[in-house]
Amino acid sequence: MSFSEKNKAMTELLYQLADDDFIHAHRGSEWLGLAPHIEEDVAFSSINQDTMGHAAMYYKLLEDLGEGKADDLSHRRKPEQYRNAIILEERNGSGEYLESPQYDWAFTVIRHFFYDVSKKIRLESLKQSSYEPLSEAARKILTEQYYHLMHWEVWFKQLMTSTAKARKKMEAAIFKVWDDFGGVLTLGPYGDEMVKAGLIEDEEVLKTRFTERMQKYFQSVDFKLVTEPQMKRGDGRAGVHTPDLEHALSTLSEVYVSDAEAAGW
Repeated sequence: MSFSEKNKAMTELLYQLADDDFIHAHRGSEWLGLAPHIEEDVAFSSINQDTMGHAAMYYKLLEDLGEGKADDLSHRRKPEQYRNAIILEERNGSGEYLESPQYDWAFTVIRHFFYDVSKKIRLESLKQSSYEPLSEAARKILTEQYYHLMHWEVWFKQLMTSTAKARKKMEAAIFKVWDDFGGVLTLGPYGDEMVKAGLIEDEEVLKTRFTERMQKYFQSVDFKLVTEPQMKRGDGRAGVHTPDLEHALSTLSEVYVSDAEAAGW
């Protein structure tokens, strides 16, 4: 593998890792003041802050590779340049944060739970990455990821075993997220190159680990799901996105872009 091929695979992987955490943390942050109770509001805010910090670590690695300033990479790229999975950019529900936010807590619990299960699997693989700075970052992030996953595991089990109404909403959320969660599990168009470069393990290996772990969680709450995670709305790793991403980026970048314009950058 040539240097240019390895470098391309490395940057593509880092953009996936960074963009996933960046967009996911933003959608989580929109629950500030809206979570089911005050303790969850504090805990969820802390998790989102951690996750945004993880994104910042990956963007800094991209900066070190000559991709540009970390802040510009996170705030000034076009939607089609982002490599996050589509399910992570989806709105929490209808309405806006400051105006009639009709958000779906079951959807949020499932999306975050599934994501943190897959993220832990991915980080465990990245610990062995041939790119030492990425391996070091994975080790650091894993120390926080343990608690993030534990948090959502509790919510998952409690809501799946509480009332019939809660169970119904959770099952609907599972099917909804499952239909697009394949987009989180894929390594995208440069997946083979990432594996050849020793940056991460094979996509199918990681996907199998995720499916097996999820089946254990499902069995623990007497739920069955026989299909594999799907990717029905397209591959975000290839720049395919929905209008929800543009909505998220507009909010995320508003202050950064306006300050840059005011300073004449």
